[in-house]
Amino acid sequence: MTDSFFKMLGISQDQLVLCANQTLYMVFVSLFLGSLIGIFLAFVLVLSRKNGLKENRFVFSVTSYFINILRSIPFVILLVFILPVTKAIVGTRIGTTAALVPLTTFISPYLARLFENSLLEVNPGIIEVAKSMGASTFEIIWHFWLPEAKGSLILATTIGAISLLGATAMAGVIGAGGVGDLALTYGYERMNSTLMLFTVIVLVIFVQIIQSVGNYLASRARKV
Repeated sequence: MTDSFFKMLGISQDQLVLCANQTLYMVFVSLFLGSLIGIFLAFVLVLSRKNGLKENRFVFSVTSYFINILRSIPFVILLVFILPVTKAIVGTRIGTTAALVPLTTFISPYLARLFENSLLEVNPGIIEVAKSMGASTFEIIWHFWLPEAKGSLILATTIGAISLLGATAMAGVIGAGGVGDLALTYGYERMNSTLMLFTVIVLVIFVQIIQSVGNYLASRARKV
């Protein structure tokens, strides 16, 4: 029965497993790297903004404009535009690992804005209390800001993961593979509507799992 099912799809089971692994690899590695960059940029914005702990109008403006510029570039264009950078970093312009560079570049500014909003939701009174206790900027960030914003940050990361899932389909332009590329190469180009429908169902399942896990973790974080 399994063999007939994959014969109907026009692909092998190994192909599907490989593409699923490629998608998960691209999503979660680029999400991890993008989250690190995003939270750094978010704190730069929050700390340097007007009335921030380290108010600096120049730093805030430059960082904000930089984020806005990156966010304004469509992913497909960004994918091709930074090919020389990709080559310099990973040694190749094509493949699943090469796709991590544009994916990380794409998601970092997006997450930075989401994380910024999460950090701004923290009650300013908590930060003022921490300052009055003589806590350093690092201590305020680590012991007060991050714990208070944890639930919101998790939800923001969940949104980023789902956005990356859609972006991985376009990463097929540089031979990155993945479930989305499977739908385009073996589904759309070969007019295989059955395979296209199946890949959509697989992606929907991925989204539901990611969102459910994110909601659960955020709920747990807010109860702590």
